[in-house]
Amino acid sequence: MRREVEVLRARFEAQQNALMILEQRLRQLEGTSSAAAQPARPAGQPGSPAQVASNTAGGSGSGYGQALRDDSEAAPSVEALYQEASGFFGGGRFSIEPGLTYSHYDTRQLFLNGFLALDAIFLGNLGVDEINADTFTFDLTARYNWRQRWQFDVNVPYIYRETTYQSAGAGGASTTYSEATVTKGPDLGDISFGVSYKFLDEGVSRPDAVFSLRIKSPTGKHPYGIKLQRQPDNDNLNIPETLPTGNGVWAATAGLAVVKTLDPAVVFANLAYTHNFERDFSDISPQDGIRVPGTVNLGDHFQFGLGMAFALNERMSMSMSFSELISRSTRIKYDGGGWQTVNGSDANAAYFNIGMTWAVSDNLTVVPNLSMGLTPDAPDFSLSLKFPYYF
Repeated sequence: MRREVEVLRARFEAQQNALMILEQRLRQLEGTSSAAAQPARPAGQPGSPAQVASNTAGGSGSGYGQALRDDSEAAPSVEALYQEASGFFGGGRFSIEPGLTYSHYDTRQLFLNGFLALDAIFLGNLGVDEINADTFTFDLTARYNWRQRWQFDVNVPYIYRETTYQSAGAGGASTTYSEATVTKGPDLGDISFGVSYKFLDEGVSRPDAVFSLRIKSPTGKHPYGIKLQRQPDNDNLNIPETLPTGNGVWAATAGLAVVKTLDPAVVFANLAYTHNFERDFSDISPQDGIRVPGTVNLGDHFQFGLGMAFALNERMSMSMSFSELISRSTRIKYDGGGWQTVNGSDANAAYFNIGMTWAVSDNLTVVPNLSMGLTPDAPDFSLSLKFPYYF
């Protein structure tokens, strides 16, 4: 009996750790859905790819294309398209970008607690757990362009989260159903700082190329040590007392982005690797009433993407892209113990993105984007709306 109690206790602790890591992974996937900032190109720069695209977009007839050649200026839609695809936010030395993003994520799992009799009949308890998470993120990004090669930026997010936990279990002749909702915020998320350098200018046979480095600080509420509370009417349902708004660790991301104009489209690709640094916490146990100090080693992740964009008219352009994030497993270490790998903490999140740029004026652009998850680890969808303004 003592051995069975120990086995059940270990299983319960594993389930608690898995839920804690699920919350952390969701924040990580939500936080990496947008591309890293890139340096800016001033609008209308002679010989720029946007200039070349604008001069050839209209063909040899009169009207839109002829006006572009006569004026020797990039169409607002083409310039906005190039800046959005490459990350070169230009038109001035300073820009500010408020944005709002809504993400929805739901997951379901079937659990069985029993055995199969006669290879056909299941005896025991079965149930379904479901998690529905909605996240609203308001972020403000400021960028400064220096000498047409360097760009410095800072991003400050505020996050509101609402997660509903549902559990339905059946055993014998009874059925138990429970539902609980936990909210958090709006509260500060993880603030990040970035620097980018454009080391290659586009030519006939080469693209623009940009190297970037980003540091994310653990200013948001971390998921470690958040206690799980068992519902009195359903032993299968455990909910956290609050929700995290950050990953809790310092992270550094190195990225490379390339952009090439292929009349009448702009194609782009990016590659990034993020290293999460180990961090000690005074409490990493999810069990209520228990404090256990320890160390968390969040798994590093690798991200890549590619896509294309094209102008629809003088003021509007459209883009389509694919991106994928592959994350290693998380490891935790309690004080006095060894490293333990958290099962199910690795992730493979793929997205299909559809975006648009609308050049409202020479200074203001509206950028809506829809990101649809293609794998179970990715949020079902994310809808964002950004308003970059160039001074």
